[in-house]
Amino acid sequence: MLQITKLHANVADKPILKGLTLSLNAGEIHAIMGPNGAGKSTLGYVLSGRPGYEVTEGSVTFNGQDLLALEPHERAAAGLFLGFQYPVEIPGVSNVRFLREALNAQRKSRGEAPLSGAEFLKVAREQATALGMDMDMLKRPVNVGFSGGEKKRNEMVQMGIINPALAILDETDSGLDIDALRIVGDGINRIMRKPDKAVLLITHYQRLLDYVKPDFVHVLADGRITRTGGPELALELERDGYKELAA
Repeated sequence: MLQITKLHANVADKPILKGLTLSLNAGEIHAIMGPNGAGKSTLGYVLSGRPGYEVTEGSVTFNGQDLLALEPHERAAAGLFLGFQYPVEIPGVSNVRFLREALNAQRKSRGEAPLSGAEFLKVAREQATALGMDMDMLKRPVNVGFSGGEKKRNEMVQMGIINPALAILDETDSGLDIDALRIVGDGINRIMRKPDKAVLLITHYQRLLDYVKPDFVHVLADGRITRTGGPELALELERDGYKELAA
């Protein structure tokens, strides 16, 4: 599904990714762990097409397409979803309006008919209920006044509604208490653990992986993947840290 080959990327002319190679197949969940400044968030931003992140070398294909040749909205329409470490607030725009416009824009790009208001609300209600979110929250401006846990739960509702093929989740566990962590983990499994989908989990800690069992764990250090293993690698990192494993 996703093939990253010798990817180099700069931010403000500073090299961050330095020859990163990674492959994800459909049906797989991969976790990326590593120290601060290793390039984990940069990888997510590069894949989603965020401005200011310059690819200088390498290639990325997504379901056979040259991902780097697509604009950000085209990447989203192709099935890529980015969950932010710090979800932004959008005053004046309700969750319901925002998500209906986003979903129908993607449906249009795929040649599908837009959902009516009633059809969309049914989908939104199903996703909100599954994640324990009151529908009244979806009528509020996007993330405005939400706690950290509510923002992350709201992102899971967004992911459920958009229903992407590939989810890149940047520190989704950040700021979550034990109950919220379980709910978000269950949401990831329910929405994305399917044979035609894949997930790239970016995290500092092993705790989310207690709920979302990865097929592979990668260590990202100094802009490249330095080690790959199974779920036991996350436990090793939690116990020993990155010093001995990064190089």
